[in-house]
Amino acid sequence: MALQKMDHFIDNLPPMDLMRSERMTFVQLIIPVESAHRAISYLGELGLLQFRDMNGDKSPFQRTFVNQVKRCGEMSRKLRFFKEQIQKAGLLSSAHSTLEPDIELEELEVQLAEHEHELIEMNSNGEKLQQSYNELLEFKIVLQKAVGFLVSHNSHAVTDETELDENVYSNGDFGESSSLLEQEMRSGSSIQSTVRFISGIIPRSKVLRFERMLFRATRGNMLFNQTLADEEILDPTSNEMVEKTVFVVFFSGEQARTKIIKICEAFGANCYPIPEDITKQRQLTREVVTRLSELEATLDAGIRHRNQALASIGLHLTKWTNMVRMEQAVYDTLNRLNFDVTKKCLVGEGWCPLFAKPQIQEVLQRATCDSSSQVGIIFHVMEATESPPTYFRTNCLTNGFHEIISAYGVARYQEANPSVYAVVTFPFLFAVMFGDWGHGICLLLGALVLIAREKKLSIQKLGSFMEMLFGGRYVLLLMSLFSIYCGLIYNEFFSVPFHIFGGSAYRCRDDSCSDAHTVGLVKFRDPYPFGVDPSWRGSRSELPFLNSLKMKMSILLGITHMNLGILMSYFNARFFRSSLDIRYQFLPQIIFLNSLFGYLSLLIITKWCTGSEADLYHVMIYMFLSPTDDLGENELFWGQRPLQIVLLLSAVVAVPWMLFPKPFILKKLHTERFQGRSYGMLDTSEVDLDLEPDSARGAHHADFNFTEVFVHQMIHSIEFVLGSVSNTASYLRLWALSLAHSELSTVFYEKVLLLAWGYDNIVIRLVGLVVFAFATSFILLMMETLSAFLHAMRLHWVEFQNKFYFGDGYKFVPFSFASLTEDAD
Repeated sequence: MALQKMDHFIDNLPPMDLMRSERMTFVQLIIPVESAHRAISYLGELGLLQFRDMNGDKSPFQRTFVNQVKRCGEMSRKLRFFKEQIQKAGLLSSAHSTLEPDIELEELEVQLAEHEHELIEMNSNGEKLQQSYNELLEFKIVLQKAVGFLVSHNSHAVTDETELDENVYSNGDFGESSSLLEQEMRSGSSIQSTVRFISGIIPRSKVLRFERMLFRATRGNMLFNQTLADEEILDPTSNEMVEKTVFVVFFSGEQARTKIIKICEAFGANCYPIPEDITKQRQLTREVVTRLSELEATLDAGIRHRNQALASIGLHLTKWTNMVRMEQAVYDTLNRLNFDVTKKCLVGEGWCPLFAKPQIQEVLQRATCDSSSQVGIIFHVMEATESPPTYFRTNCLTNGFHEIISAYGVARYQEANPSVYAVVTFPFLFAVMFGDWGHGICLLLGALVLIAREKKLSIQKLGSFMEMLFGGRYVLLLMSLFSIYCGLIYNEFFSVPFHIFGGSAYRCRDDSCSDAHTVGLVKFRDPYPFGVDPSWRGSRSELPFLNSLKMKMSILLGITHMNLGILMSYFNARFFRSSLDIRYQFLPQIIFLNSLFGYLSLLIITKWCTGSEADLYHVMIYMFLSPTDDLGENELFWGQRPLQIVLLLSAVVAVPWMLFPKPFILKKLHTERFQGRSYGMLDTSEVDLDLEPDSARGAHHADFNFTEVFVHQMIHSIEFVLGSVSNTASYLRLWALSLAHSELSTVFYEKVLLLAWGYDNIVIRLVGLVVFAFATSFILLMMETLSAFLHAMRLHWVEFQNKFYFGDGYKFVPFSFASLTEDAD
């Protein structure tokens, strides 16, 4: 009778958008070929229809519109090439659409091909000119630097050097040949005919290896001179400036010349011929300088022309990219449809929300009119054998909480949505662990900054961490507000208590009480009106008092949260018309949990209200070991012992109640249904098949395996019984993290800030303040926030949602142009 009244009350409640996912319907579209492209484009703008792939057995190259997809892919490649060239040139592409009239895809394809050909040609010419410019610049540098190493052909000067400097190697180990320097010292005339040189330029990073290789190849019979070039030279391949070194190698013999040239080629050294005549050197230098100035002017003109072309492309790049991306998405979607050659139409199937049917029909009618098609698009509802996708309409406030829940698993179709309750329970459980209204204000300021800059940040490309933080800005806002509330209850502001709501209810026992923190206090007025009395802070009873308070409060919050989860399982069973789950799952679970841990919550509240000294550990342990023994001093109210016996028996009965009836009743219903004894039961049965998802309807016709059902029910029952104990203990993390946060904050305040402030030295005070600010920011505001966030998430995913949430659905992903823009690089 009570269940019937509850059902009647629930049926009369107004519907909630977020309580359950949107009702979905399976539809079929029959689209004439001439209006197919326009219809899919309009549906992409609407974004409320998810197409099913009807060509799953075909490869991408066997589909109807594969050529159009290839064309769009080729245009996307060209647009990426343009974007890379614009970024390489240091130009900015316009993010706003221009006033250019709309163009067709074919015309855009021609334009992109022309622009690509023009850019490739300009790049090729620019690379050739740059290479020529680099060669002339290197030639000029070699002419300027190598002259100092050369001895004039006409001077016949004999050097007086008797030893090599640091850049000249000699090898005395080989007695077969004397060094070049010795030859030069013996005869100035003979060196004219035997000693030759090769000059060139090489990257500075290769000089040492290059010199060693030359020394080994010539067995030390060479002179190597080097000097650093005054100018850096642009590398056309990497577009970076490279430091280079000018070298001159003196050698003798044709065989040595051949070896040196091969080594130069292997190390990428560029060799340039230098005449020995000074007049020819000067004349050649003037010619090189003149050609360099001409090439520089040509390069500047080419770069200006190329930048102008890139700038004109950049004005339309965003619009072209969006257009190509949308066109490719349209053809990809058309490839998911079945092409009927005889009727010249496309047949598509998909899911859409029930509320979107009029909008979709209106869009299809508009597509028919705009394409001037003589045949309209047929849109009709079908029955499906698969489960519908899950779709929730969210806003900026609820989306963050919905994403937290969906990270565990997408809700089953029309399953109760935990994110409705997580909007309140998630930030509150976080605040219980992070209760400090000073830290809460810091989080609030950060959340308000993100919300104030919402429009600006939403169009920027953020990093992974900032994107996650910005997406959860309203989650952070509620977490900070609840933290301020819990911090006021704990009376902690950076671990410092304040007399916010009046004076303390305690005072010193007598006049000799100079320090209230070292001796006992006496109560002389009404209790502190809100939160923890500030006199507890620093007293000898602070830790035992706060430990007891926070531990018992964690148990009360945990039992309430788990009861809410079990209650949600009732709403699920009620919605899907499954009275079996109500009678043999919801009722025994609620009885078992509250017979044990609900009773513990009652004892905690009674002890707080009466001020009793009863030991609750003793009461709960001996409730199982000796339920009939006298409680003595641990009796909190009259009739406690009989009540404990009744609750213990209820918990014992609830276990077989969960385990046995449901599998046997399902077996009986299956047997009667397929033997034809009582088909009438289906109308008023335990499960109304017409209201279930299509997948559930199909499942009833599958083979019934009693062993599998019984084992599944046994696992579920054992998991709930053991989980009731472990889940309750898991909520003690609220107490542990709250205590850890409070004590850590106290350590930083007393051992860092107050200790530094006790010195008269201003430097020590500033260092203490900086260390305190750093510890507060990075440890308490970042690491502790992340820790409390993860623990609150775990309490929702495991302890709360395992009571009712399956999370085995799949997300509704409609064909939408808006999602393409969001996913763009």
